[in-house]
Order: sequence, then structure tokens, then C-alpha cells
Amino acid sequence: MRSLIYLVFLFLLLVPDINYGQNQETKKINNRSYTTIKIENENAPNIDGILDDSAWELVPFTTDYTQLQPDIGAAPTEQTKMKIIYDDGYIYVAFRCLDQDPDGIEKRLSRRDGFAGDWVEVSFDSYNDDRTAFSFTLTAAGVKADEFISNNGRFDDTWNPIWYTKTNIDELGWTAELKIPLSQLRFNSDKDQVWGLQSKRFYFRNRERSLWQGIVPNAPGYVSEFGELRGLKNLTPQKQLEIQPYVVTQLDTYESQAGNPYRDGSDSKINAGLDAKIGITNDLTLDLTLNPDFGQVEADPAAIALDGFQIFFREQRPFFVANSNIFDYDLDDQSSDNLFYSRRIGRSPQRAVRDPEVVYTDTPQNSTILGAAKFSGKTKNGWTLGLLESLTAKEYAQTFRNDSTQRDVLVEPLTNYIIGRAQKDFNNRNSYIGVIATATNRKLEPGLYNLHSDAFSGGIDFKHNWNDRKYYLQGNTIISNVQGSNEAITGTQRSLTHLFNRQDATHLTVDTTKTALTGTGGNLEIGKASGGNFTGSLGASWKSPELELNDVGFLRQADLITQFSTLKYTLLNPTKKFRTINIEFEQQSLFDFEGNYNRIEYSLESFFRFNNTWETNFGLIHKPRIISTTELRGGPRFRFNEENIQFLFINSDSRKKFTYGAGYVISQASQNNFSVFRVEAGFEYQPLDALSVSFYPEYEISPNKTQYVSTTNYNGQNRYILGNIDQKTLSATLRLNYSLNPNLSIQYYAQPFASKGTYIDFNRVDNSTAKDLNERIRLFTPNQISKIDTEYTVDENLDGIIDYRFRDPDFSVVQLRTNLVVRWEYIPGSELFFVWSQGADGNNDPSNTVFNALDQQIVNKQLNNTFLIKATYRFLL
Repeated sequence: MRSLIYLVFLFLLLVPDINYGQNQETKKINNRSYTTIKIENENAPNIDGILDDSAWELVPFTTDYTQLQPDIGAAPTEQTKMKIIYDDGYIYVAFRCLDQDPDGIEKRLSRRDGFAGDWVEVSFDSYNDDRTAFSFTLTAAGVKADEFISNNGRFDDTWNPIWYTKTNIDELGWTAELKIPLSQLRFNSDKDQVWGLQSKRFYFRNRERSLWQGIVPNAPGYVSEFGELRGLKNLTPQKQLEIQPYVVTQLDTYESQAGNPYRDGSDSKINAGLDAKIGITNDLTLDLTLNPDFGQVEADPAAIALDGFQIFFREQRPFFVANSNIFDYDLDDQSSDNLFYSRRIGRSPQRAVRDPEVVYTDTPQNSTILGAAKFSGKTKNGWTLGLLESLTAKEYAQTFRNDSTQRDVLVEPLTNYIIGRAQKDFNNRNSYIGVIATATNRKLEPGLYNLHSDAFSGGIDFKHNWNDRKYYLQGNTIISNVQGSNEAITGTQRSLTHLFNRQDATHLTVDTTKTALTGTGGNLEIGKASGGNFTGSLGASWKSPELELNDVGFLRQADLITQFSTLKYTLLNPTKKFRTINIEFEQQSLFDFEGNYNRIEYSLESFFRFNNTWETNFGLIHKPRIISTTELRGGPRFRFNEENIQFLFINSDSRKKFTYGAGYVISQASQNNFSVFRVEAGFEYQPLDALSVSFYPEYEISPNKTQYVSTTNYNGQNRYILGNIDQKTLSATLRLNYSLNPNLSIQYYAQPFASKGTYIDFNRVDNSTAKDLNERIRLFTPNQISKIDTEYTVDENLDGIIDYRFRDPDFSVVQLRTNLVVRWEYIPGSELFFVWSQGADGNNDPSNTVFNALDQQIVNKQLNNTFLIKATYRFLL
């Protein structure tokens, strides 16, 4: 299979190109054009923010920006001017941002990619493919932001190229100079080139965005609407070569545990590695990493999943984030399901040590990534290519046994991951077709035969736009295959994602003899993307019961057929009261592969931005039919009462130094089956241009009379035990940012989290799909159930003999995550980090309030500390 992937990519690189009329010289109707000139290297302007260099006199300013927001097409409050020149190694951009009140220019400092205060931006579609672009933004305070734009409007701010810039404020407003190495861009080798060009300015006082190339109301995309940059002649393709070594030292301190050799109070380590970026051609880049440091600066948010499903967390590790858009293969827009979920690479070890002879264990938090390589880019012929391979090491847990001996236990095997992706533009860039293939190969050893030995997936996706991209048809289809022992494949069939053991499912049967499983999925959608006030879509997706992606992808639930439709209204021009109005209606229906009609829901969501820039978001959701195929963890389908949801959020004028917002979510099911009440409030305060602080607490109450507790056996039949849970959750997010200058910042992040759940009125499932709650469940009487220590016993037939028992499900969980990060970019692309992290995880007495739990588990407890220093140096050769 791995060889097949390589052959497919070789074919894609060598196959004759099919242009279908794709021509860089095709002039876009009604689009602007700017012609630049080439200068000699020795005449390059000095990047000081002052436009007094003679080189700038060689080209004229281009101006006449028009508003994008709030009044599309109108003249901006303050006009902007732009010039562009280039030499053999760089492209230079100059901006004159006029402002009648220079003292009113908002010069807020932030970390890179902060977009704080007034700013100006230039974007180059150097492939001229109407889909991708490189964007460079500079604030009036001199803070840089950069984004790679893909899919005609998807912005990725994790792209961090090397470039140089400076700003200056004078009596006419403010000016900016940019010096961008051509090695940081991607373009072809044609002697006479045409690039897409766009420039944007944000005028903070009016929250006004203006564009050099105007965009029609409700445009079908962003990059496809760019103007043109001409005059690019004899550009020399730049084969990028960057090497970035790093060294990191770390000290961990924590509460020691008497007798535990692995918890003596502190640990320390030092590590080093190397990242490299090599330009194979000017279009295609090879990224390499040896012994990478894949630590996250910011911890994942705390969460509890009572439904048993895995929680999706976004990727934050730089190597995987960079160019991640190339490898994306979403199954649909209704879920997080994807063929590639990079957090599988370097995952936590999957084997737990369960041995009564083991007293203490020390298990690695993550698998060690020995190395990774990523080949990616886009060719002038419209091919977008990506190939990623990574190898993770065997991982051992150290164990301390009753006889005082220590032994290593294998908890994760040597594993290789490979992902291949390709897309091809055609039909004058109005259409594309793509393929993806993934492979996970494990070297299994005794104790790990419950894992898949091999897992493969592949897919084909496409999108076609017509009538000036007003309408579109898109879709994909996928196939997966997992292989392993009988034990591994049986475990997959019984997992919550698949539930082949579901009691009432005639189309599903657990086959304990299987050593492989093959499934399919897909999505098809047609819609109107632009033109007029109304847009919408209609589509369907499916995921067969056998579909399995979780070795290197993400799949929450298989055995699912979804039908969906949307209708959206957009206000195209402001009124006397409103700057923006968006109203969207959605409908969704869910079925399983047996044809059971399990869910339908309708939602109406609205967003309003008033002329004073206050914002409000209001919505209603109605779910008249809710039947879950997973709630009873392999039991029959289970009905919940119909549900109605409303939510409202309000945010104040974001132009002010002090802004605030609040909102609520209320959900109520009939017969008080369940409900949710969540309230959020918070503020952001910028007392100084260099300092900002935000605080957003949240409190939620979510009782449920039919919360799943356990499955047990009674007289040869399954009993599904539920309970009336009273769950309360309190959390807050605090952020503080202080920037001494655009390259030196201090950031503090803290998130305390506490959630408790107490159960009463235990009951059992009687008729799982009955509409009436009283027919669906049967409460245990006081004579039937009793509690002994941490266990409940049930005498269902009242014969004085215990029929079954289950553990007390009450819980109280407390977590704390904090990070203090000092980041200094001492030269462009090279950074020094000082990090101090604190954390705590604990269980508390469920009889206490969530406030008491926070006090006992955080305030009055020794916290875990991590002190880290990391230095990188980026060689640009």
C-alpha cells in the first residue's frame, strides 16, 4: 500500500498537464491592474518607514480604495495609496495611509498575527490560480501578521515567513515599507508573469475595511476576486533553504509521593533538534524535522464528555500546523470528521498497564516523534501536492512492583504514518478534483495485539463552480480498511464509534473471526454561493457502519446518513440602524443504515452589527425528534424528548479601550427530560497600547433525568441503568498580553475548570423509544435500591437477594491550566521562549460546591510546575 501511494504521486507529477483554457494572461473583467518595474539591487530602498528613497519615484501610487465594510463600494473615510517594486531577491511595497487626525491613529501592540489597531495589508496570488495567496499585514505600531490563504478564502495565520518592515507616523497619517524575500513566495518560471493582487486597510475608528480591488456584494470567494499585478519579468525562481536548530531545557516540579520512585518532586531534561525547509523547486518545498520539539505553548481547554465520545482538539504544534490546509479532507461541514487528524501522530500511548503486582507506573504522556518529513506546494500547472511521513518510537512505561523490582512495559509500538494529497485545478480555475491516501503501519509486539496492525484510507473530492462562481457542486467519497488480529477488529466493531453489538440493529452483527474491516463514506452538496441577498445549499452525506478512520484521522460516529439544507440572508449594504445582518436557516435529518429515522432539527440563527458597532447573535433551535443509537452503549436506540433551544449574545463597541459582552443558552426538553442553562460574560480592557487583559467566566447547569450510568445483566438480559444527574460546571479564561515592542511580548493564560455531577432517582430502561418519558423508563423504588459505600445494589424482584450492582457515578473534577510565555524574536525568524506552566488535576467530594472544589484542589494544593527555556536560530541560505 505504501508503494502504491508513492506511485500515485509519481504519476501525478509526470502526467501531462490538462489546462482546459487555464491561462495566466486571461484578463479578469472589471478587475484593476497595477504595473510594477524591476530595479537594480543596489538601488533597493532602505526599510525605515519613510518613503524618501529614489527607487519609489520610479513607479506611481495606485489608490482609489473602496469600502468592503460597512458600505460596500463607497469611498473610504480615509484614502490609501500603494506602490510596488522588485529586484532579483525581493519585492518591496510602500503604503501611504492618509489620516486627517494622526493623533487618533490606533497604535496597539500585540504579538505577531494580532491584527490590533490600524493596519494595512497586501496579498499576492503568485500562482494566479484564483484560490491561493500569500498575505502580509502590518499594523501602525509595527506588528507583523502573515497568512497563507487557500480554498479561495481560508486564512491560515500559522504561516510565519521571514520579511522586513517598518512604519512611521507623520502629519499626513502613517506610512509603511515592506521588504519580502521572493524565497518566501511561490511562483513559476515564466519570463513574463501576472499575479493576483489585493490590498486591504482597516481604519480602526470606524471599524472600516477598504480594498484596492473592490469586491461585489456577497462575492463567491476572496482570492478569485483579486486584481492583477503586471510587469513581473525575468523573475528568478528562489529555491528556499532554511535551517532552524533548537535547544530546549525543562524542569518539572510537583508534589512528591512517598515510596513512589517516579514522583520524587522534580524532573529535568535537555533536548535539541533541527528543522529544515528545502526548496526542491520554486513551487515545491520539503520540510524536515529531526527529534522535533512538539510541545504546545497553550494547553488544551478542559472538558468532560459524559457521552463517552472522544473530544476533538485543534492542532497547535508548528510542524503540523504549517501548510495543514493542503492535507485537509473534511468528510462534511456538519462534523469534525477528517481523514487526517495530525494529533494522532505523537498520541498518548494506547496500552494501559493493568497488573495487580504493579504498585507505581510512569507512563509517557506522548509518543516520541523520531522524525517527520513533509513535501508540499503548488505547481504552475495547477497541481496542489502534499506528502507527509512521520515515524514514532516504541514507548515503555516504567513499573515498580510489589517485590520492589522495576520492569519496562511496552505501551505503544513503533509506528509509521504517511499521508498523500493532491488536487488539480482546471476549467479556467473554476473546478478542481483531488485525491488523498493515508497509511498507518504498526510493528506490533505481545501485549499490543488489540491495536490495528495496518490502517489505510483514501478518497476523491471535487468542486465545480459556474456562472461566475455563483453556483457550485461539490462532493467527496472515501474508503477505509483496517487490519489486525481478531481481538483488534472485534474491539473496533464493539467501540462506541461503530457499536456492531447494538441490540436492536438487524443490519449489524459482531463477527469475532474478522481480521479486517472495510467501510465507505461520502458527501454531495449543491448550492448558491453568491449573487443577491440569498444563498443556500442542499446536500447529503453518509458514513457506513464499517468506516474506521481513527488511526490517523478523526471519526466520531459511523453508521450515519445525514441530509441537510441551508438558506442564508445577507444584508448587502448598511441601513440607518444596521451595518451587518446575517440570518441563516438550517435543517438536518439523520438516519442509520437500517433506515431508522433518528433525528430532525431546525435552526434559525441571526447576527446583527449596529452602526455603533455593537453586535448581537440570537438563535432558535427546534428538535422534534431525537433518537440516539449510542446513548445505551450498545443497547437499543434510545429516545429523548423533543428539545427547544434559544441563545442570545451581546458584545459592546470593540473600538473602545474597555469592551464587554454577555450571553446565555437555554435548552429545555418536554417532560423536563433534560435542560441546559449556560451563562457567559466577560470583558477585554486595553489600558495601554502595550497591555491588554481579558476575562471570560462561564457557568452551566445541565440536569438530565436519563443520563446513562451502566449496563448490567439480569436473568440473562441486559439492564440499562440511568440516573437523574444534576451537573454544574464552572470555568473561566483569563488572558493578559504585554508587548514591549513588536518582537518582544509577555503572554499569560489561565483556565480554571470545575465540574460536578450528583445522581438521584436511578431508573432502568423499559421501552427505549417510547414518546412518553414515563413509559420509556421505570424508577427504582426505595425498597429495590440501596447504597453501600461507593456502590449501589439492586434487588429488582424484592426477593431479598441482590440481583445486580453498579458503582456510585457521582463525580467532581477540577482542572487548572496556566501558561506564562515570554517570546522574543531577536532577529526575523529566530526566537527565544521562556515558559512557566502551572497545572492541577484532581477529584473532589461531589457533595461540595464547584467553588469549594476549586478552593480545595487548586488554592490549597501544591500545583505542578514546568519551567522551560527554548532557543531557535533560523538560517536563511
